[in-house]
Amino acid sequence: MRHILLCACLLIAAVATAQNTPSPVQATASSATVPITIDLNRVLVPVDITSPNGSTNQVQGLICNADPELWMSQRVAEMLDLAIQCNGQVCEATPKAATAKSDAASLPVQIGGMKIFLPLPDEIHVPAGNASTVPGTPVEITLPSTVLRNYDLLIDYPDRKLTISKPQTIRFKGTSTKVQINQNNGVIQVPSKIENRKYSFVLNLGASISWLSNDLFDKLASAHPDWPHMTGAVGSANLGTAMGANLKLMRVDRLQFGSLYLTDVPTAETTENQFAGLKDIAGPAAAGVLGADALQNYRVGLDYAHSLVYFDIGRTFRFPEFDVVGLTLGAEKDGRYSVIAVAGFEGQPSVPDIRVGDHLIAVDETVVTHSTIGQVWAMLGGSPGQERKLTIERNGKELGVIAIVRHFLGAAPEPTDRR
Repeated sequence: MRHILLCACLLIAAVATAQNTPSPVQATASSATVPITIDLNRVLVPVDITSPNGSTNQVQGLICNADPELWMSQRVAEMLDLAIQCNGQVCEATPKAATAKSDAASLPVQIGGMKIFLPLPDEIHVPAGNASTVPGTPVEITLPSTVLRNYDLLIDYPDRKLTISKPQTIRFKGTSTKVQINQNNGVIQVPSKIENRKYSFVLNLGASISWLSNDLFDKLASAHPDWPHMTGAVGSANLGTAMGANLKLMRVDRLQFGSLYLTDVPTAETTENQFAGLKDIAGPAAAGVLGADALQNYRVGLDYAHSLVYFDIGRTFRFPEFDVVGLTLGAEKDGRYSVIAVAGFEGQPSVPDIRVGDHLIAVDETVVTHSTIGQVWAMLGGSPGQERKLTIERNGKELGVIAIVRHFLGAAPEPTDRR
């Protein structure tokens, strides 16, 4: 569960452009710039895996700068000829004796033709079967903080590209913020403020939404009942797991994150166990996580060598992440999506004809099976009041349901006209 919190999520306005894995556009021996896919606000990057037999396969990787542990699919582990042992739903991959004794100190991984030093740990986390490492995505390998801290990194959200280079080679632009970097695992903490009170927030570009400790969330919710809030993981808060049914969400009116002054920041409440896991890897000072949803207008530079993070604004668009049909979805291993919960709206179920346990088959005649969870939310989004025709499966039969796009997590009234 900690993995879901740390590396958990598609940018509604941009997901329609997420197609096949793109090929590199620029590469040198010490630097590479590649196109990226934004899925539920998270950065997916093409990663080339070279097998011991010399063949190369390209898979989707996920930037996980707040998770120090390496995850990969069983398929990738098999490509690399690693030994796999499973116990229930979780497996571990370990180097075989010949690999462990070889002179190779890292896995053969490249981004845009640039070799990435990916140390071979004693154990690698592998979901059972051929499941993705992140539910509802095609991700087959994560790029953890323990690896990323050895490079300069520039994530250009507006132009959909990523640059990774040897340390101290990127000329970063924008305003800089001095940050604390955990020397053991590379996790970044940024000095932050809410209502002029100082906090320390983890920068997590692998999280689709920002998170607050349960104590801080409850404190702010009690002090500000006027701040928009709701229960139920919809839009970018829906990670495709069972934890979303009763998830509490709230918009923080104003949050200072280093040099940034952010308004109306969507946040989710963690459980005590989830937040304990975060503190284990970030340190006891951590009070929350700033996710990638708040940074979609920026070019974010990570200068690990100088403990600096740069924010260069590229646009001022506001993304309507919560103007959606009010379903909480679970991503299943067979590529289907089940309904975990139906969010309430103005005291009533927002989609009264949907039941928990139904399977979502299509939205406006477009089949959702094997789509990413970000692509599904792009289909379920729109302008408040618009209709979406849902095809659902219940007890082996398909049914048609008309659902209305609602304006969740906001105080503005809905339009009366519907299309």
